[in-house]
Amino acid sequence: MMQVKGFETNMIEAKRFSKSGERISNVRIDQNSAVTQMSRVSEDTASVEFRFTANYVGMGYIKIEGQILLSGEVGSLVEEWSKKNSMSDEAANLVHNMIVSNCIPTALLVARDIRLPPPFPLPRVNIQKKSARGPGESVEVA
Repeated sequence: MMQVKGFETNMIEAKRFSKSGERISNVRIDQNSAVTQMSRVSEDTASVEFRFTANYVGMGYIKIEGQILLSGEVGSLVEEWSKKNSMSDEAANLVHNMIVSNCIPTALLVARDIRLPPPFPLPRVNIQKKSARGPGESVEVA
C-alpha cells in the first residue's frame, strides 16, 4: 500500500486574456491534472511530477506544477510508468486526488488575484422566508 509522504508546488503560472471589467457569459473552465514524470528516489519512495491546469476558454489559464513523494510498494508503480506511461487505478486515484485537492485551493486564490472566476462552481445560498406552519406541523429539530 502506498502513502503520500510529501507534496510540493514549484511553479504557478497564471494569465488573464480578457480586459478588466469585460463581461464574458458562459465561461467554460476545463480542469486537467497530469503526471509528467515519475522516478524512484529510494527503495520505498517515488517522486511523481505533475501539472494541474485550469483553462478558462478564451479568458485565461492557471497552471500549477510540482511533485508528490509516495512511499510504500513503489517498485511496480515506477516500472509500469517507465514502460507504459500509466499506473494502476488505485495509484492514479491516490495521485490525482492529491493533485486536485491541493491545487484547487491554490487556483482559487490565484484566480481571485488576477480576477478570473473561481475554477469551480461556488455553492449558491438561497434563503427563503419560512412559511407559517399549518395545523399538525411541528418544528423540525436536528
